[in-house]
This record gives sequence, C-alpha cells and structure tokens, in this order.
Amino acid sequence: MTTPHPPKVAGISPPVPAPAHTSAPAVPTPATAPETAPAAPSASAVSPTPPAPCTLVQDRLAGWVSDLTTLHELTERLARTADLDDALREVLRAGASLVGAGRGLVTLHGDGDAGHPVTVALGLGRADLGHIETIPHGHGQDHNHGRGHGEDHDPGAAAPGPYVRLLDDLPPVGDRSGTAHPDIPGEDDLDPRHREVAARLGYAASYAVPLESPTADLNSESSPPPAAGRIGAAVWLYDEPAEPTRRQRHLAGLYCGYATEHLARLLELTHARETVAALYEELLPTRLPRVPGVRLAVRHRPGPRGGGDWYDALPLPEGALGLAIGGITGSGPEAVAAVGRLRASLRAYAVMEGEDPVAVLSDLELLLRVTEPARAATALFAYCEPAERKVVVAGAGHCSPLIIGPGRAEYVETSLSAPLGMLACWEAPSVEIAPEPGETLLFYSDGLLHRTGDTMDRAFTRLHSAAASVPRAARNDPDAIADHVLRTVLPEDASPADGEDVILLVAHFT
Repeated sequence: MTTPHPPKVAGISPPVPAPAHTSAPAVPTPATAPETAPAAPSASAVSPTPPAPCTLVQDRLAGWVSDLTTLHELTERLARTADLDDALREVLRAGASLVGAGRGLVTLHGDGDAGHPVTVALGLGRADLGHIETIPHGHGQDHNHGRGHGEDHDPGAAAPGPYVRLLDDLPPVGDRSGTAHPDIPGEDDLDPRHREVAARLGYAASYAVPLESPTADLNSESSPPPAAGRIGAAVWLYDEPAEPTRRQRHLAGLYCGYATEHLARLLELTHARETVAALYEELLPTRLPRVPGVRLAVRHRPGPRGGGDWYDALPLPEGALGLAIGGITGSGPEAVAAVGRLRASLRAYAVMEGEDPVAVLSDLELLLRVTEPARAATALFAYCEPAERKVVVAGAGHCSPLIIGPGRAEYVETSLSAPLGMLACWEAPSVEIAPEPGETLLFYSDGLLHRTGDTMDRAFTRLHSAAASVPRAARNDPDAIADHVLRTVLPEDASPADGEDVILLVAHFT
C-alpha cells in the first residue's frame, strides 16, 4: 500500500513533513571547539536573540493586513455617504484618525462650471473659520502641471489680507504627498500671522493633503488631466507639536486618493441637481398675477431630486383667474421636462375654455395619453371669478382644496376621480364654490402631506388643524397664512421624502 501524498497548493509541492516522533535537532558543534565546554553564562550576560527572518516577514505581513483592513473599513463608510456634506465630514473624521489629529477642514474648490467652493470643518466654529482662507490661492491657474499655489508663490511671504492660507503650500499638481508644519510656534520662516492665528485657535502643527485623483497623469503635458484631477485639499490640525509618521502619510494619501474619486462624483451629482432645480424653478411662474378681488401667495420647497409637482396662476379674459396645481410621476430631468410641457398645454386650454374646468382637464388627459403614454398625472384646475364670488373646481386624482374663513375650515367636496392617463377616457363633474369676503382657498401638493411622516388620514387632520388655527390677525394676509400652515404642518427638522416637492398655493378673496 502506498503512502498518500499531501495535496499540492497552487501547483507547488509542499515540503516533506518531518517524522512524527523525532527529537529536537541538535545544535552543531564547531570543529575547532575545545573538548572542555566553558561554564554556562549567567542569565544577565546572555545577549538577546535576534528575531528569525520568518518572524520579521510575519510581522510585516500583519502590519499590511491591518492597514488594508483599516482602509477597507474607512472607504466602505465613505462609499455609503450619498450627500456631499456628509462625505466631506466622513473624510475629515477618517483622516483625523489616520494621522492622529483632532481638528481639520476640507475644501472643494469650484473651477469653471463646477460650482462654488464647499468647505466643511471638524472641531472648528464659524468664528475660527473667519481667520482661515479656505480657498487655495490661484488654484485655477496652471491647473495641468503647475503648482496649486502658483509658481511664484513664496510660502514664507506674508499672506495678503487678514486670512491665513493653510492650503497654499501644497506640493505641485501630480504630487499627492502632504505638507507638514510640525512646530508652528518654532518655525522661523513662517508667516507671523500664521503663528498668531495658530495660537488663537489653539493648534501647534498642521498637515495638509491635496485631494487629487490617483489615476490622473497630471504631469503629462500631452493630455489634459481628467475631470477629477485636483479638486481641493484637506488640512488636519494638532493641539501639540507633532508630525505624521511615514506610514500615516502613506495611508492618508491612499485614502485621500480614493476619497477624491468619490467626492468628484458627488460634486458632479450636486452640480447636476442644482442645474435641474434651477431649470425647475424657471418652468414655474416667476411672479403671481394681480387680479382685483383676490390676493395670492405661494410657497414651494423642491425635493432633493427635483420632483414632478407644479402649479400655475394665470389671468384670464374678463377679470377671471385660473389656478392649477398637480403632479406627474417620476423625478429628475425627465419629470421636470414633462412638467414644462404639461403646464404649457394647460395654459393654452385654460385660455380657450377655462370657464369649463372639466373640458380643460379632458383635453389635458388626451394630450397626456398621446405625448406621454408612460406617465400618469394628477391635476386640479379652478376657474375663479372674483367679482362674482364664484369658483368652479375640477380635479383628477388630486387632493381636495381647503377653504378657511371666520366661520368655517373645511375641505371642498370634490368628486373622486382617477389621475390623468389612468383611464381610457377621463371625465368627472366639477364643483362650484362661493367664497365669502375674507375667506381663503388653500391648494397644496401631496408632498405636503407626505413630508409630515404620518399616515394620510393623520396628515389631512394635521393640515386641517393648522389651517383652522391661523391667528385672526393673519387671516387677511395670504403670505402669513402660508407661513403659518407650513410652520405648523412641517416641523423644522422634518426631512424631505425621497423626491417629494411641497407646494402651497393660497388664494384670499377680499
């Protein structure tokens, strides 16, 4: 019977194992050793045994594994951040733990269309930031292969203005190593203003690292740097004279290189959201019309991703007024574009047949099925004749308006109807309202109810209570009514629902 061989590992035959029953190998005796062995030395005279080479390798491997584990945990935490401010705070906290600092700040500068600079601090208040210039001097100059602080900048020269430029003495673009000031009070060639501010803020050393893409060939003159490039810098402050070790610098550089890629994506996403929000605002009315007999006010809080809610108020022939509010499914640029088309179409139908709100919504529903077959929309249109104290309302899947006045606070009883685009042919009866002088109609989006965080029944109850509790002195001011309702329905710390907009349109009849 043959003896089984141990399996191979990665194609390499393992060494032959030692026998099971063997004694420890004897230490070979040199040939020139005398026959009489000297007396054993005392314990105090024994020199320490140097570690075996395998022990050194194991210790080094253990250190690498520990560093990789730390970087993995920190980058995983950073990857879970979806907001730019949260990501910047996470970068500050992680960097502080890597370099052993207690405070710091990080700045993303905005070049060209990248937006305005963004600065977040750790352990520094607003008054502290008032002494620090957070924008690197000349960061937009010679961005391909120059220095972040300019070629002719002298770090020892006095910084212009009353600020201390902590981010000006960074290495050249393409060099991601940091710049350390280990002993600010003891550095003779440092700007005296820097030492003064350091003493006032209570830090004695600093370490600044550029936020630069590790994959960017920024020293190459043949091709421009990628979009990430150097997008900003971070600086950490020490309460006592200190300097990060070589290992800490290496880990901080690796982490900041990964963080640059993540921050660049969030910066681009934030800029895109701001562009969509600006376009969204331009698609809605820039000012409310002035019609005798009625005063208007509106409050609009867009959602984080640019939702599909909209409103409109347009003067109509013979002193009439058209009020509309609604929403379309989806969010983002596509929903914003659909809002623009829907609102423009409703305006045209309102001018032609606004006195019949059912006809206006029927035409809108037909257009929606032809041009936006994959979308559904809610809408409510009100044709107002302030001189006649007459309001005709028709709704398609939208929340009923609320009427408040000295003697009542109640929801208008509109017919229950499906949203536009849900049925083959939409039609629902309209409702006529006769508001008295001093009464107010409230039109609102469903986002106002969703942002409360309550169930729909409780949200409707909260809105009704808020409208009924408007102070008597504010009931003739539509702006005061809108502010009171929003302040009562939505607490200050209410977080917006995903993609939800809040619209409150107030029409007060005089």
